[in-house]
Amino acid sequence: MSKEPFLETRDVFNRFIKTWEAGDLPKTAWTHAAHVAVGACYLVREGTDALHHVRGGIKRHNAAVGTIDTPTSGYHETLTRFWLDTVSLSISGLSDPWAAAVQAVALFGEERALHRRYYSFDVVSDPRARAMWVPPDLDPEA
Repeated sequence: MSKEPFLETRDVFNRFIKTWEAGDLPKTAWTHAAHVAVGACYLVREGTDALHHVRGGIKRHNAAVGTIDTPTSGYHETLTRFWLDTVSLSISGLSDPWAAAVQAVALFGEERALHRRYYSFDVVSDPRARAMWVPPDLDPEA
């Protein structure tokens, strides 16, 4: 089972999602694993509209905790889409948001730097990548 307390049970996870959606999740609880879990949940719940909902949710969360979205901090379009695409492949066929979150966090909850295998530049710090989708420019299998 996951070491993440918000994945302990389906009910705990549902409360975690509701807390995040309400803008009441503490800034310190918005970890990489939390991002991955929320992404998995929304991929199952919203399907092709997941990016739209996750984008709005992250921006709402940032505003609630005082994180200002600027060209150098806050919401990051490329990383959000990169992670949703990555998580989507790993949860294909799952229909339970909690099960999808558990699986995604088991695979990627500690993989904060995975994007480095797909980008030849510092995508995290790139203002263009923060503002708009920039596709990967490296093939990690090469």
